[in-house]
Amino acid sequence: MAQFQEMMRQQLESSMNAELEKLLDSTKGSDREVSRKDFEGFRNLFQRFLQVKGPSIEWIKIQRPPEESIQPYERILGRGLPDSVADCLNKLVVVKLNGGLGTSMGCKGPKSLISVRNENTFLDLTVQQIEHLNKTYNTNVPLVLMNSFNTDEDTKKILQKYTHHRVKIHTFNQSRYPRINKESLLPVSTSLSMTGQSAEGWYPPGHGDIYASFYNSGLMDQLIAQGKEYIFVSNIDNLGATVDLHILHHLVSQPNGKRCEFIMEVTDKTRADVKGGTLIQYEGKLRLLEIAQVPKAHVDEFKSVSKFKIFNTNNLWISLPAIKRLQEQKAMDLEIIVNPKTLDGGQNVVQLETAVGAAIKCFDNALGINVPRSRFLPVKTTSDLLLVMSNLYSLDAGSLTMSPRREFPTTPHVKLGSSFTKVQEYVSRFESIPDMLELDHLTVSGDVTLGKNVSLKGTVIIIANHGDRIDIPAGSMLENKIVSGNLRIMDH
Repeated sequence: MAQFQEMMRQQLESSMNAELEKLLDSTKGSDREVSRKDFEGFRNLFQRFLQVKGPSIEWIKIQRPPEESIQPYERILGRGLPDSVADCLNKLVVVKLNGGLGTSMGCKGPKSLISVRNENTFLDLTVQQIEHLNKTYNTNVPLVLMNSFNTDEDTKKILQKYTHHRVKIHTFNQSRYPRINKESLLPVSTSLSMTGQSAEGWYPPGHGDIYASFYNSGLMDQLIAQGKEYIFVSNIDNLGATVDLHILHHLVSQPNGKRCEFIMEVTDKTRADVKGGTLIQYEGKLRLLEIAQVPKAHVDEFKSVSKFKIFNTNNLWISLPAIKRLQEQKAMDLEIIVNPKTLDGGQNVVQLETAVGAAIKCFDNALGINVPRSRFLPVKTTSDLLLVMSNLYSLDAGSLTMSPRREFPTTPHVKLGSSFTKVQEYVSRFESIPDMLELDHLTVSGDVTLGKNVSLKGTVIIIANHGDRIDIPAGSMLENKIVSGNLRIMDH
C-alpha cells in the first residue's frame, strides 16, 4: 500500500512539473524569470502538501508557553528608552502587507486605498505616521509595501502623491501561484496570462510568502547593505500597528549571545477573537497554532478564552539577517494552509498558502509580547469602519488613539446588518457619524438611516423588518433603546 502511495505521489509530482514547464514556455523575457522563481516556491509547497499525512500538530504534545517566553508589555515599558532613539530607528524598516482587495467591503482595487478617517486612506495614515517619526527623530525609516498582482498597479500609481513626503517608499510583489484542480491536482490555468479566464487560475499565496518574495526581490539585500537590521511587519488595515519605540529598543539592545530574532505581538482574547491564532510550546519551540491546524474534536477547546488566553495580532518584529540566513539555508518550514475555493464557473480548486507568523518556530530566541488591545485595530468590515470614524478615536500624526473622554478602555460591540456591508451603502445611511463615546453595544439591521448629530449611549438596537424603514431624526439621543417597526421622517 505504502509503495503504491509513493508511486502515485511521484506521478503527481512529475505531472505537476511538466505542467509548470508548459506554463513557463508560454512566456518570454523577465516575466518568465519571475515566474520561474515563483514556481520554485510553489513546487516546494506542493511536494510538502503531497507528503503531509493528517494534522501537523499532535494535540497531546501541546504545552503552555513558558512564562518568560510571553512578556507583559509593562515589563518592556519599564526598561525605558535610550538617549539615542534615532540609532534604533535607523536600523528599522516598516513593512505593510498590502496584497488585499477591498472586495469584502464592496470596493474595487487595493483595500489600502479605502478612505477611513477625514478623507485619509490606510496608506495615507501609514505614510503620515512614518513621516512624523522621521521628522521628530531626524531619521530615515523607509516604508516597504508587499503588494500582490491584484494591488501592485493601482498602488504604484498612487505612490506618486507621496514624492515630497519625508518617507522613502519601496514595493515588491508577493509570488503568483497556480490554483490547482481539486480532483486532478494540476494547474487550472493553461497560460501565464492575467487576462480573461486565465486570470482566475492564479492567486497570491498568503502573507507567509513574504520571506521568499522579499528575499527574491533583491530589496532585502539593499536594505541590509544600508545598515537596516529589523523589519516591523503588520497588516495595512490594522490601524493600531504603529512603530512602538519600546519594543524596538528591546530588540536592538539585547546581548549578542541571546539575540531575539522574532517578536510576535499578542493580545488578550475576547469572545470576538476566538478564531485567532495563538502561541503554544511544541517540541521545545514557541509555535503559532492556527484554527486550521486544530483537529475537529478540539476546536471548541481552541476557541476557549480560558485555555488559550491570547491571540496573534500579526504585528511582528523580525531580524533581517536572520530571514536572509534561513532563506539561504532553505530552513523556513511553514505549515501549509489548504484553502478550498470555487471559481465563477463552479470548478472546485485548492490554494496552498502559508502564514507569516508561522515562521516563529524557525527563529532563535523568539518571544511573544502581550500588548494592549489598542495595538490591534483592524478594519475588516463597515462595523469596524464606524468605530474608527467615530469620536471614540482622535487622530494625531496618522495615529488613532482612544479618546480620553471615553470612561472605559474597551471598544463598543458594533454589528451592522447586510444593508451596511458595502462602503457606498454604509456612507449613504449616515448623514454624520453618531456620537459613540458612551456606547456599549450597537446592533442595526434592515433599511435604517441616521440623521446628523445623533447620539448613541449604552445598548442601542435598531431593527427595521422586511419592507419597513427607520429614519432616526437628526439630533436624536438614543440611550438603552430598542427601535423597531417603521419610522419615517417626512420632509416638509
